[in-house]
Amino acid sequence: MRKPALYSPSAGPAAPRDGAQGGESQAVEAAPVVQPAAPPRRWRAAAGRAASSPRLMWSALVLLAALLAASVWHNGARGPRALTQKDIDAAVLRTLTTQNLPSPAARAAEKIRPAVVRVMSYGKNAKGETVEQGVGTGVVIVDKGVILTNLHVVQGAQSIKVVFSDGSESVATISGVQAHNDLAVLQAHTIPDDMIAATMRSTGDLVPGDEVVAVGFPFGIGPSTSAGVISGFGRAFKSPEGEQEIGNLIQFDAAANPGNSGGPLVTMDGEVVGIVTGILNPTSHRTFVGIGFAVPIESAASAAGLPPF
Repeated sequence: MRKPALYSPSAGPAAPRDGAQGGESQAVEAAPVVQPAAPPRRWRAAAGRAASSPRLMWSALVLLAALLAASVWHNGARGPRALTQKDIDAAVLRTLTTQNLPSPAARAAEKIRPAVVRVMSYGKNAKGETVEQGVGTGVVIVDKGVILTNLHVVQGAQSIKVVFSDGSESVATISGVQAHNDLAVLQAHTIPDDMIAATMRSTGDLVPGDEVVAVGFPFGIGPSTSAGVISGFGRAFKSPEGEQEIGNLIQFDAAANPGNSGGPLVTMDGEVVGIVTGILNPTSHRTFVGIGFAVPIESAASAAGLPPF
């Protein structure tokens, strides 16, 4: 059974502690529960980063094994010395200082990449031949093959094809449209067995300056990754090719170009907060000058009939 759309979970309230029970008539007090010492803050965050990198985790395990072997050899007849918290701290810190960790943008791109697809639309030329008329990007939001993209990428197409991250291809059809936000919902006819859908996240607590990553196929090249920040909210944009103005957009400065349309805008956790829909350029060239726009994921998800956050 396939899973529904994924949303980033929010932390729930902590469970209330039980009130203390007992009285003076009790002859025996319950033994206090000894809680294990929390790992020092200086490497708890580092351990989280290590969890996303198998190479780093294996390096840490090797170092720990080396420490244990050295301890046994050094103590000789006195027997092995048990590893202390100080030994573990030293091993983790040594790993962090000797290994090149992936950047936050690289980790975000790696997480979202399995859900990013190339979208190609086809039409007929004057000779009646089938030709490619548009290339864009899409993101899988439900693992049964539901894909979000821009309407202008597929509008007027006689046929649509999507290419998944594993290289497999599928015919797709338009199953929904939200024209006022330039959004289209595609349904792929064939999907990979291990299809991974993106996780969506509310934009409610985002602020200008938060880092974001755009992943897509600019000029058909990709998947390509660019990083930047959110520049603002509530922006309006009117495409030079169209008459309709789109409102309530996220402005960002991660590089985007023709072909990025329909791709995901994600946080450093790799969670989708918007669908890239356009770039602003005061010249006649269709190239990026630092201002891009994305439809907030709340609006984009509603185009697919998904519940609000």
